[in-house]
Amino acid sequence: MSDDKKIKKDHLTLQLLDAIDRQGEVSQRHLAKQMGVALGLANSYLKRCIRTGYVKISQVPANRYLYYLTPTGFAEKSRLTSRYLSYSFSFYREASDSCARVFDKCRSNGWNEIVLCGVSDLAEIASLRAIEMEIDVIGVFDTGTKCERVVKKPVYRTLAEVPACHAFVVTELVSPADTYRVLVSQYDDGRVLVPSILRFDAGPDQGGNV
Repeated sequence: MSDDKKIKKDHLTLQLLDAIDRQGEVSQRHLAKQMGVALGLANSYLKRCIRTGYVKISQVPANRYLYYLTPTGFAEKSRLTSRYLSYSFSFYREASDSCARVFDKCRSNGWNEIVLCGVSDLAEIASLRAIEMEIDVIGVFDTGTKCERVVKKPVYRTLAEVPACHAFVVTELVSPADTYRVLVSQYDDGRVLVPSILRFDAGPDQGGNV
């Protein structure tokens, strides 16, 4: 299992354990909502936590179920919380440095107006570094979000909506390669920049990785 998949799996497990710790009498639909996943995936994680002894279940009246953490479950929740916080701080530092390198390249090319591509934690970090480095983020391109504004900037759901700008910075975390391909199909690939934290190889001759 890759590190990214392991981190995602641990995070979902932590969300499930935390939801049960806060409210034992909870439906699987509620757990799915708290975890931000489909009902089937939430059920799969719940069954895994029961099998591993992190969670126990008992039936209460009206065919409802009460879930509660075992001592092992509390210990696992503490361990995962520590790991998640450590990863979060590490991610922020690496993402911040990665975005700074991207904006250094923008400044050296005289590119002062950029569009972030992908609503994510990385987009929020990039927007902060952009302010520090006097780069103007004019908006965020994302075909899948329902948000109207992100980091206090307008969201564009199609490339036709995106106003003229100097460069595009990929901030999509789930499928950066797909976002990159969409952008370079319409724009000069030298103006589509990929922060190195995404670990996506845009090719040796592209504007790509920074």
